[in-house]
Amino acid sequence: MDTIISELYRLIHQTDNLIEFEENVRTLMYEVFTSLLGDVFTNMNTVIVKKKQAEGWSVERNDEREIQFTFGGVRFTHTLMHDPEGHAHYPFDEWAGFKKYKRRSPFVEVKVAEMAAEGTYRDVAHVLKEWTAVDISHSTVGTIVREVGEAQAKADEEMVTELEESAELPEGEEVEFLYAEADGVFVRGTEVYEGWDKNGKRVSLRNQKVIMTTKPTSEFWKEVQAFTANHYSLENTRVVTNSDGGAGYTAEKFQEAFSQSEYPVLNQLDSYHVFQGLNRALGAGKSEYKSEIRKGLEKHDLEHFNLWLDTYESTLEDSKKVEKVRDFRTYVLNNWDRILDWRKRVDHPPEGARGLGAMESNQRHVTYRMKKRGMHWSPEGAEAMVKVKQGILNGTLREVYLENLKRSARKQREVKQVVRMSSYLRQPTRPSIGVKQGSIGVYAPHSSAIGKLSKSFR
Repeated sequence: MDTIISELYRLIHQTDNLIEFEENVRTLMYEVFTSLLGDVFTNMNTVIVKKKQAEGWSVERNDEREIQFTFGGVRFTHTLMHDPEGHAHYPFDEWAGFKKYKRRSPFVEVKVAEMAAEGTYRDVAHVLKEWTAVDISHSTVGTIVREVGEAQAKADEEMVTELEESAELPEGEEVEFLYAEADGVFVRGTEVYEGWDKNGKRVSLRNQKVIMTTKPTSEFWKEVQAFTANHYSLENTRVVTNSDGGAGYTAEKFQEAFSQSEYPVLNQLDSYHVFQGLNRALGAGKSEYKSEIRKGLEKHDLEHFNLWLDTYESTLEDSKKVEKVRDFRTYVLNNWDRILDWRKRVDHPPEGARGLGAMESNQRHVTYRMKKRGMHWSPEGAEAMVKVKQGILNGTLREVYLENLKRSARKQREVKQVVRMSSYLRQPTRPSIGVKQGSIGVYAPHSSAIGKLSKSFR
């Protein structure tokens, strides 16, 4: 501590502005912490080696390793050993949770992936270099995103496999109503939520969860079914769903995914897509035709809808405009039974129930990050990114990435024991008392030789 304080005094004396001073202090902080942590790891390695030797393990050699933390690269000594069966191990690395060949800490990697979910790889590399001791290239950021995203994807795949192999459904939360909305073209996604919470004028979805993937719709729906089965017991739940009616997002798909409910799954056509189709067919401007056609849709009055659409079509001469109107008519008629307000189709809807249609706005989590700006994605990179986004939104990304690194209760007790034993290995230090002060007695004139010598020591 005295050394650090002395160094801080030195930095204050040597710098003439606060910007340079703070940069130098940050560098000092990194150097001190990386050095101290390296010593701690080396001491712990020594304790573990002694413990393993007592269990019959043999030592082959000591090696140096460096792990990049946010505060700098930590160098430490770890020992290559052989267990009684002859298998090679670095016991300290296994004990601490450092994966083989990994050069960065798990926190660095998961934080890089989280940052990359909001900004470009180059921006992430730049910000890390400016604000931490992590200096990596944009291509390395992409590699980390794929590794972290693959961990989330693997967890989802295992959930599907467990459900397929299980003899019975897992127990989950029981809810009266569950809402699910799905949409997608290249990135398929659904969001599941339990209702709405109101805070002043702001309304938010209650316990919202998302499932996203770039895989085929058959794989997507397996993930949806596995996710809901692991989180909910839906036997007595009314499931209300919403989609645009496109291929792969039909009412039958929802019914299959939520088949454990004893009630029929209610599916409605997304109103955003309906009125978007109306604008494409009749134009974005206001008109009496649009107003009346909209009224027919909202009141679910097929006769009124056809009357006003026929009237508008009769005014057209452009064949392309006529084709747009007919396409819109076909879309609506094919999905007429799904153009409904779910609140009017169920008995006793929840208090404060709202119409569905949140999926389109929530797609922005993906579109703002992955579309436009000249972006190009490989299949692997796109799947990794959407899984990172999913993990962040659901709060599962860190959990699944660190799943294999969590210590059991027994291993945590070993941690405490090793830490205590490592403290005994530390060399005691004595605080510096500084330079001794003193003087030389001069019993002669200052102009004499001995007097001049005394002056030179001052």
